[in-house]
Amino acid sequence: MKLITAVVRDTAVVPLQVALAEAGHTGISRWNVIGRGRQHGIRVGEVVYDELAKTMLYIVVEDGEKDAVVDLVIRTAQSEGGQPGDGRVFVSDIAESYTISSQSKDGEE
Repeated sequence: MKLITAVVRDTAVVPLQVALAEAGHTGISRWNVIGRGRQHGIRVGEVVYDELAKTMLYIVVEDGEKDAVVDLVIRTAQSEGGQPGDGRVFVSDIAESYTISSQSKDGEE
């Protein structure tokens, strides 16, 4: 399994959730976060906003679904023409997972 962590603009969250659900990926976790990336914040007049509001999504998928989901996240979250601050996608391996209700390791019955 893979953990896809996407950090996206707040305006991309609802379209991304809809696109994921339409593709059959309804299981996600999300957090409102504040931070900055390569764009180093933004300047509005004399005021510099060093950290910006973003949303972080966690999506766990089977290995074979990873490429399609990453592509879907990128296509959906990218602003028109692509702009600095659109976000980032990280992919990590999931070594193990457990279902609390059944007290079982996932993949074992």
